[in-house]
Amino acid sequence: MRTIKIKSGITISYQDQGDKSAPAIILIMGLGAQLIVWPEELYFGLVNSGFRVIRFDNRDTGLSSQLEQYGDPSLLKIWLSKRLPLTSSNMYTLDDMATDVIELMDALNIKKAHLVGASMGGMIAQIIAAKYKKKVLSLTSIMSSSGKLKLSLSGLKLFLQLVKHRPRSPNRNSAIQYNIKLNQRIGSPAYPQDEQVLRKQAISGVDRAYNPRGFNRQLAAIAASDCRQHLMPKIKAPTLVIHGNVDPVMPVAAGKLTAMQIRKAKLKIVTGMGHNFPPALMAKMTKWISKHVKKAEKKRAQKKLKNKP
Repeated sequence: MRTIKIKSGITISYQDQGDKSAPAIILIMGLGAQLIVWPEELYFGLVNSGFRVIRFDNRDTGLSSQLEQYGDPSLLKIWLSKRLPLTSSNMYTLDDMATDVIELMDALNIKKAHLVGASMGGMIAQIIAAKYKKKVLSLTSIMSSSGKLKLSLSGLKLFLQLVKHRPRSPNRNSAIQYNIKLNQRIGSPAYPQDEQVLRKQAISGVDRAYNPRGFNRQLAAIAASDCRQHLMPKIKAPTLVIHGNVDPVMPVAAGKLTAMQIRKAKLKIVTGMGHNFPPALMAKMTKWISKHVKKAEKKRAQKKLKNKP
């Protein structure tokens, strides 16, 4: 693990594996999730497929900068400010988090990259693909959404319930137990994970870093951000959308709509998959992403050859 300070002054914790001259894949994680949530089999599977793969902690997550100076935002005030002539003191949005990725790429001297985003990370990746087209070689959006309100309400309601039931002053044991319950709640019905496996994962996460206020600020960033539907047609990079058909956070309709809104996007609906990365599916998911990226690289090479004088 390494850390690097980006242009904005934020420190980003990241892992960078693979041949530095190989095509770069940047993995963007979801709400409150640390870089270690990306399964090792998926991460190193992509590295072993011949790519340079970077995974990192978003701001307010893991070992990256914790923006405690912004306190604990009111989700209600932010929600009302989007609908009434009120001002909100929200400190950042998903656009700012997208800028973090661009500045991380610049700091690592990566001019173009393939983006893979999960959940909130998919939202961030969509923004980058739409607003920084020349930086993006391909897009993979996993269990995410383009932000249509009706399709986001169920997931938002679930997260609010989870926040409500989180221990107010958690000790290590209660934080671990909460993490286990969270993953059981949002997991994949067809691929249930043993509680001991979930406990081991929870211990790793809690012992590495635990910042529930950062989770709240990221949730506020999602609530304060604009719907991305108008951005979807602007995405020109080859796009793959992966979504579980029983996702309790982002309904499968959100994945279908995202694919419909992006020109020539490929949609893969995964039966029995919820809002997590089931170990039993990681070999397949690695193959899907690798195939998608290699196809984009092949088209890029053909285009270069065609334009060569």
